[in-house]
Amino acid sequence: MSGEEDPSRRGLGGRLRTARQRGFVGRADERALFRSALDGGPDACVVLFLHGPGGIGKSALLRRLADDALAAGRPVVRVDGRTVGPSADRFADEARTATTTSGAVLFIDAFERSEDIEDWLREDFLPRLPADALVVVGGRNPPGTAWRTDLDWADSLRVVALRNLPPADAEALLDARGVPAGSRDPLLDFAGGHPLALSLAAEVTVQDAGGTSGWTPDRNVVGTLLSQLVGAVPSAAHRHALEVCAHAYTTTEELLRAVLPRDAGPLFDWLRTLPYIEADARGLFPHDVVRDTLDTDLRWRDPQGYEAMHRRIRAYLLDRARGSSGPDALHTMGALSYLHRHGGVMPDFVTWRGERDAREDAARPTDKAAVLAMARTTEGEESARLADFWFDRRPGDFRIHRHPVTEEPLGFMAWLRLTSPDDGSTHDPVVATAWRHTRAAGPLRPGEEIALARFMVNPASYQRPSAVTDLIQMRILSEWLRAEHPAWSYLVVADPGFWAPQMDYLDQHPVQDPVTVGNRTYTLYAHDWRAVPPAPWLDRHIEQELFGPRATTPAPTPQLAVLSRPEFDTAVDGALRAWHRPEALRTNPLVRSRLATDQDEGDPVAALRDVLADAVDGLAADPRTEHLRRVLTTAYLRGVRTQEAAAERLGLPFSTYRRHLARGTGLVRDRLWERELHGVALEQ
Repeated sequence: MSGEEDPSRRGLGGRLRTARQRGFVGRADERALFRSALDGGPDACVVLFLHGPGGIGKSALLRRLADDALAAGRPVVRVDGRTVGPSADRFADEARTATTTSGAVLFIDAFERSEDIEDWLREDFLPRLPADALVVVGGRNPPGTAWRTDLDWADSLRVVALRNLPPADAEALLDARGVPAGSRDPLLDFAGGHPLALSLAAEVTVQDAGGTSGWTPDRNVVGTLLSQLVGAVPSAAHRHALEVCAHAYTTTEELLRAVLPRDAGPLFDWLRTLPYIEADARGLFPHDVVRDTLDTDLRWRDPQGYEAMHRRIRAYLLDRARGSSGPDALHTMGALSYLHRHGGVMPDFVTWRGERDAREDAARPTDKAAVLAMARTTEGEESARLADFWFDRRPGDFRIHRHPVTEEPLGFMAWLRLTSPDDGSTHDPVVATAWRHTRAAGPLRPGEEIALARFMVNPASYQRPSAVTDLIQMRILSEWLRAEHPAWSYLVVADPGFWAPQMDYLDQHPVQDPVTVGNRTYTLYAHDWRAVPPAPWLDRHIEQELFGPRATTPAPTPQLAVLSRPEFDTAVDGALRAWHRPEALRTNPLVRSRLATDQDEGDPVAALRDVLADAVDGLAADPRTEHLRRVLTTAYLRGVRTQEAAAERLGLPFSTYRRHLARGTGLVRDRLWERELHGVALEQ
């Protein structure tokens, strides 16, 4: 121990600090950043804000940095958000020494418990510290928008998101905890680089009787972890309630009732009492490591039960998403997208923090100046001119993203629903490109429209993951699901290289012709909702959504036939003539139209036969067309061999028979066309 003081002479605290320092691994970049701040260089920060999910090692890092500060001779003051909560008075009392001690380093842990006083901390308390003070904050969430965009703090605040440990550091942590090298791989597969999960897994492994060289942990380790994280629960129903809470983004009593109809109220009340379950305005949610462990365990232990639970949660959220349009729709879409967190794509593009740092609002006339300024700042003068054009003509299509407290506009988007190329094509090259693609790839039919996410502007983080970008994405997803008669939808992306993985995951296809506005070039991504409607689109990645990116390609999505009216009429005529020939019906384009796919029948040929029969039978509802039903039934459904034989059976002159047949067939075409376009019930 050359050059070191004997730990036994420094008391138990010194011995514990030495053990902590020996057991601490990783976070070299964060420690180097802190040392730079201690040295007080010209580019050094004053506030180092460390944020990350529960169990990521924030508290351990803060303790290690405090040791570094003490080693540098700096006074250390500690405040714990779990103790002071959202009370400015309690915080000020705990941190009083920092305001009067030169060179003090103030460490604030668990700041998520004190976020309500963030503005007070930034504007009132911190400016009262000595000029040579240093502040380190640790919390689950990054600082709010107001702090990150405050020019006074631009050179003084450094925000660092703590991530999982890299593989080498994760190995070092397990080594420091005494896990044999031959026993580490399963732990790393389960916990990745999550420090708390690694530590807990290491503890279980080392304590296990089989934790010797050559022993390989199996999945029972997960169960042991659960016993330490969760412990015993009163019943299987309580365990199911915990699993629902772990899988859903947030859990309300209503959601719990949709998945577990019996005793949802008492089960929800029980969840609220658990120390590892937290609550916000949207419902309950577990600590991250508890969530991950519970979800992983059920996915391994009972894949069928896991899928059944997943589908019930998904069905509940889909029903809510389709029936809501305001802020609740965005929260519901966020919860739906959260179900894709295991798919290997969405977490790279969604932060799931949209509702904390921003809120969506309808545009107001007074927002126009801010909209034009944001467009000008991010996309240039020409884009601002086009935003001016659309804002004047379609103010109701604009959504403003505001600061939740100050109401300041932080970003905006426009969701344009267009029915004719006359709607802006001559003024906006982006819209012109969308219409050009529509005409070439699948023209609109009567009553259809295209939808275009024309602007997606967030100056603080332009078209990159952020709270505002979350809200934009959730609005787009909501519009996709809620559209009554969708045809084409388009997204306008400034950096296709970044967004390409998500676009592929969402089945959005790049339009070949990029479009330039001012100094920026954009790529349009398109989807034909007539060919791949929302229902099969949602199921495109169901396996990946449930069990992770095990497959290299998604399940094939059946594409529906998008027929023009002449093509449709020809197909109806052919289907009627082929009524008694299933193999001929199987090749008819209508078996790939929504006429057949909207039915519950598993066989599209049987579904098409049912729809055709309903259309013919529907003629009997009107006395003026009942005779036409008899003609079509005899000609097509009863299997007469010739048209002449049908006329003879009906007792009609052949010319009269042909006239009735043509009129009846035309009415059936009309009824089926309405249903194809709008899903109108035949009896209507």
